[in-house]
Amino acid sequence: MEGLLREKGVAEAALALVIDQLHEDGALDDERFAIRYAEDKRELAGWGPERIRKALKERGLPDDLIDPALAAESRDDQLQRAVDFLASKDLAVEGPEERRKALGALARRGFESEVSYEAMREHERTRRDGGGNG
Repeated sequence: MEGLLREKGVAEAALALVIDQLHEDGALDDERFAIRYAEDKRELAGWGPERIRKALKERGLPDDLIDPALAAESRDDQLQRAVDFLASKDLAVEGPEERRKALGALARRGFESEVSYEAMREHERTRRDGGGNG
């Protein structure tokens, strides 16, 4: 918010006062922002926790606000989202090159490697057992 206000030409002397007033009025709530941002990126963009963490850090949020926002999603939910992503792209994961591409896609989404490997195993089982891209 400070950067935006600076861009709008708010004087440095007034900046702290404006920010304090916005916090006091409840218009600025970093905790609420972190939670909503994480929810939106998970649900709408399909991001994994590492990508969300990086984006929140880039926005200047501290770990003590980021960690709870990320903890709202269980590991099982992360795994299911990763499997769903692989299925939605109908990515094959049987060969080394296919696995490398799938891992790269999951990493770009921000999924941790342990979740990514498990998602690939589950996706491979589903495809092998005739579950399709479901």
